Amino acid sequence: MLRAMRVFLGENDMLAYLTMMAVRLVELHRVLKDTGSLYLHCDPTASHYLKILLDAVFGKENFRNEIVWKRSQPKGLAFTRFATSHDLIFAVSKSSSDTVWNPVYAAYDIEKIHKQYSQIDKTGRRYQLTSLLNPNTNRPNLTYEFLGVTRVWRWTKERMQKAYEDGLVVQTKPGNVPRFKRFLDEQEGIPVGDVWTDIKTLQGASQERLGYPTQKPVALLERIVKASSNEGDVILDPFCGCGTTVHAAQKLNRNWIGIDVTHLAIGLIERRLKDAFEDIKFETHGTPKDIGGAAALADADKYEFEKWALSLINAQPWKGGKKGADKGIDGIRYIGKSDRCIVSVKGGKNVGVAMVRDLVGVLDREGAQMGVFLTLTPPTKPMLTEAAAAGQYAPDGVAPVPKVQIVTVEELLEHGERALRIPLAVDNYKKAAKEKDNKAQGKLDI
Repeated sequence: MLRAMRVFLGENDMLAYLTMMAVRLVELHRVLKDTGSLYLHCDPTASHYLKILLDAVFGKENFRNEIVWKRSQPKGLAFTRFATSHDLIFAVSKSSSDTVWNPVYAAYDIEKIHKQYSQIDKTGRRYQLTSLLNPNTNRPNLTYEFLGVTRVWRWTKERMQKAYEDGLVVQTKPGNVPRFKRFLDEQEGIPVGDVWTDIKTLQGASQERLGYPTQKPVALLERIVKASSNEGDVILDPFCGCGTTVHAAQKLNRNWIGIDVTHLAIGLIERRLKDAFEDIKFETHGTPKDIGGAAALADADKYEFEKWALSLINAQPWKGGKKGADKGIDGIRYIGKSDRCIVSVKGGKNVGVAMVRDLVGVLDREGAQMGVFLTLTPPTKPMLTEAAAAGQYAPDGVAPVPKVQIVTVEELLEHGERALRIPLAVDNYKKAAKEKDNKAQGKLDI
């Protein structure tokens, strides 16, 4: 049902990108229920192309909204063009008539709304008097005299009389046009339009921010999920990144499916959901569950194996680590305020003492305090001896631990992070705040 994505296009890959998106949109249209909607998030550099694709796949009659989300303050070369500050979210439906839609309302500005609803009745309820006249003056069936005034009314005479008896029709003095008594506490709020300026993007100091570079605010996805689904419906995010959509779906008691192609994203989402929701239940498909699955991943894609292995110890892939140029660093785990633990991941079968010696050299070169040698195959005795010879790491007030530690994937699958001894370890990604749990079920696919 749901897709949230930010698009960055280079000049040379436009055709390839649009071809890829066309194939995916066709497939999403196929699996979407007749009552469902799809939301596509992009920046203005891609919006015009994607709108054409959406019209081609879903039909222009099923286009529902172009939502402008002001995600930042204006920035850019304002002296050569207008500064940019927004993204676009396209909403389309599978059907033009059966689509689930729940109107969304924003809270009133208290000062302004109290001025508008300035009158207070005997029970303390705020109200205002509004028109009962029909904007269509050519309605003979609604033209009649009421309380001595003949007009074209909004309601039938029977309904008008009933409202008058209930104290909802007020004539301030004889001869004045009767008006409707509208109570503030019966109003749902301000209908949300297609320009969203009230949901701010996540800043670096935001409590919600987990450290994922393209993370969206939960409030943004909550609004979308509420508007286009009901409790118990299934929400699909096929490019789920750090899991904001599935987080919102879980919070709102929807079932959900999240898909991503990277093990880094899946690992982050797993931690996020477990941190935010107590006793949550979901299934993860496509990630290794045993040593055989780990070996198969290493054979298929050693870089995805590295990311998955790093997620086992909550380490962050090294930002400077590009294919073929990682300088012996695969991941980083922070310790205390400023110390670092460097992680070297080995998915091959031929591991030896020279690799441990290389890691010790990287620690010296980088001025790092600890190193973890994470290996798919068991270490040799000389490797263990070399690691022990590196000495110990003893931060202030904490018992010393081996400076270089060798741990196998099998040990991590069995014992988790308990297989390591990292004092004062700091999470690279912040923990998600606790949410009230519910019974929604979901699954993650890779």
